[in-house]
Amino acid sequence: MVLISEISIIHEIEGLVTWLRGKATEARARGLVVGVSGGIDSAVVAALIYQAFPEQSLALILPCHSSQEDVDDAHLVCEAIGICKQVINLDEPQQMILERVRAISGKIIPQEEVPQTQRLMDANLRARLRMSTLYAVANSLNYLVVGTDNAAEVYTGYFTKYGDGGVDLLPLSQFVKREIRVLAQALKIPEKIINKAPSAGLWLGQTDEGEMGVTYNEIDNFLEGKPVSETARQRIAYLHQISEHKRNLPPVYPRKRSTIKIK
Repeated sequence: MVLISEISIIHEIEGLVTWLRGKATEARARGLVVGVSGGIDSAVVAALIYQAFPEQSLALILPCHSSQEDVDDAHLVCEAIGICKQVINLDEPQQMILERVRAISGKIIPQEEVPQTQRLMDANLRARLRMSTLYAVANSLNYLVVGTDNAAEVYTGYFTKYGDGGVDLLPLSQFVKREIRVLAQALKIPEKIINKAPSAGLWLGQTDEGEMGVTYNEIDNFLEGKPVSETARQRIAYLHQISEHKRNLPPVYPRKRSTIKIK
């Protein structure tokens, strides 16, 4: 006998797949591409786009001074799904840009301040290089770039502006982390990926929750209207406030009627 919850998740997946197909059709795109990191969110998106376009879906593995475990996990995901995969190593371009930027910043700001700005700059550079590469491939194939950000990441701004946040479609932005785990199980994502600690793999030992200062479970509870601690509530509210600019288009100068006279 099929449980109601099982029927519900099947309908949810069917709805996501239909939505992805429809958006590609609206854009007159041939297919969809996603960057696969070895984490659960990108694994779920890869499985969804493969169902939507079995012959015109592509998973890009984009190592950028990444751990070998993350790269291996990305391959594991693609093989489990059956999706076409390609690898583009971004170590060299990232290192070249990084060295040049460090040289420039060292000339402009006091030397003792340089290390404080390096980690964030390095992390954002990696995310933006990956997204630039995804768009280059997508443009060459007339595909759309599909993002992997979930509801918690969107609400707290835990994504890089014009990096992993710069995409054409966001199928998971209305799903909390615990729902994505259910989707992953239904889509037969390997258990290793489902149980893996969420991490952007930006540096050794980096985890999403460690960086955010709040757990996904607490954010999920907050978004679902469930009780959370006052400490968690304040942290989530703070992250949401400081990241508001990421969820909006760039500010535009509110110019009124032109007063410039053109001869």
